[in-house]
Amino acid sequence: MRMTTIQPPDWAQPKGYANGVLVEGGALLFVAGQIAWDAEQQLLGAGDFAVQFNQALANVVAVVRAAGAEPGHLARMTVYVTDKQLYLAATREIGAAWREHVGRHWPAMALVEVADLLEDGALVEIEAIAALAAPALGSPRR
Repeated sequence: MRMTTIQPPDWAQPKGYANGVLVEGGALLFVAGQIAWDAEQQLLGAGDFAVQFNQALANVVAVVRAAGAEPGHLARMTVYVTDKQLYLAATREIGAAWREHVGRHWPAMALVEVADLLEDGALVEIEAIAALAAPALGSPRR
């Protein structure tokens, strides 16, 4: 089985992990946990859950697009939050971010409240699996 590392072209290189791994034989893309980093790995939205959710989701979609796929290929998503109440208080903004980045597509999802995330100040982290259509396998962008 062949695997290809996926990296949005204008992002800083990650250290010790891959932003995405495309499994060509199975047409699956595994997207690493994305936080509210910008392309230079600077955390955005200090203390603002809605801003961080929006950026983390945008980052997931950027990795999916870098593999030659679309948000509609998202099959599974796990959202890790440090405070469930912050998530619940931001549902309107989360819905707007979802519509902007993913549209009306709904993958299988889980929400998990955790004690903390690795990056100081990160309030949300999103990881995903996308099922790519066969044509996307021929031309991933790295």
